[in-house]
Amino acid sequence: MTLYNFMLNGVTVKMPASVEPTIQDIDAKASRDSNGKLHRDRIAVKRKLTVKWGPLTVSECSAILTAISGQFFSCTYLDPQDGAMATRTFYAGDRPAPVYTYNEALTTYVWQNIQVDFIEQ
Repeated sequence: MTLYNFMLNGVTVKMPASVEPTIQDIDAKASRDSNGKLHRDRIAVKRKLTVKWGPLTVSECSAILTAISGQFFSCTYLDPQDGAMATRTFYAGDRPAPVYTYNEALTTYVWQNIQVDFIEQ
């Protein structure tokens, strides 16, 4: 049973096999003084999501890749730091889509191991 929906641009897509959030500090400048003490100028905290899907039908794969094909897109996911559903704006990294199998009985392809990094704007 799915406890939450994974949404791209407001549309629920097939639940990923895994979502690995990374919380990133963005520094304008970081340096150490003569005593070795670090001085940071943190300007933002951003998220990167490594999202992986298991087997996908042609239509499921197309829906996902189409939803993330624009320059930016929204993604609603369960955020570990917020402890709740969050919607943020991301752009997509490379989008490999290897064919897993061709099912002759169903005359359809099945896609497997699609993995995309969503990087927060």
